[in-house]
Amino acid sequence: MSRSLRTALLASAAATALLLSGCASTTPSAGGEGEGDDLGTLKVGALQTPAGDILNHIAETSAKEAGLTIEFVPFTDYNTPNTALADGSIDANLFQNATFLETFNEQAGGELVSVGEAYLPSAAFYSDKVSSLDELADGASIAIPNDPTNEGRALKLLASEGLIEVDDDVVDLSGITANPKDFEFREIENATLPQALPDVDAAFVTISFALPAGLTSDKAILLEGEDSPYYNVLATRPELEDDARVQKLYELLTSQETADFENETWGGLVVPVVKG
Repeated sequence: MSRSLRTALLASAAATALLLSGCASTTPSAGGEGEGDDLGTLKVGALQTPAGDILNHIAETSAKEAGLTIEFVPFTDYNTPNTALADGSIDANLFQNATFLETFNEQAGGELVSVGEAYLPSAAFYSDKVSSLDELADGASIAIPNDPTNEGRALKLLASEGLIEVDDDVVDLSGITANPKDFEFREIENATLPQALPDVDAAFVTISFALPAGLTSDKAILLEGEDSPYYNVLATRPELEDDARVQKLYELLTSQETADFENETWGGLVVPVVKG
């Protein structure tokens, strides 16, 4: 081989090595564990209030410090966030409790998983016509959500006050075992319950739809307590459950800093979960 050819080959090899070295130095390490590396972007679906507000707060504060970019994807109902998660349109969602998630998996043949409880979005019965439960007359009309989880949730809350009796696993009106005041129950889409309030004596509204409609705790005639089992969970697909981005988001969701934000913003209507 001639000296000139040998020199050309050596120069080419050196240039290739330099190029590969440069590429390696700009590629983040797997899982984002390297010093100074970003964890990457996580697309999280939720209703705007309170979950979207919480996610946006974390995105602008603690997530930035952790190298996590949160892309909030807004939804306006309870029907589509799980479908979007299952088909890969988003990486996680934050809008439902564990019972709702289990019901979706059973009905849709899904395999979505809960990473853990994040907060309790308190629900309540509101009324434009009475100021207390005692004022609900016999035959009063009561609007409740028409999805199995929140319908059962509403009925159990009434039962806890002795107004009706229900089966332990109540999910709809068929689970009522005693209705001594002959309440007339109207099953309505969750998102439209605030609009139905003028037409009924009382309505059960979850916080995601209550707050945008101006319904606050001082307008409630029966408010869910901290012992409620309906804490919202961070949900994802099985293959992402241990993903560094998902685990970091859950860590931030259950931090004291996030709890302080929730308490200051909603004054007890959102009950935080604090880990560690």
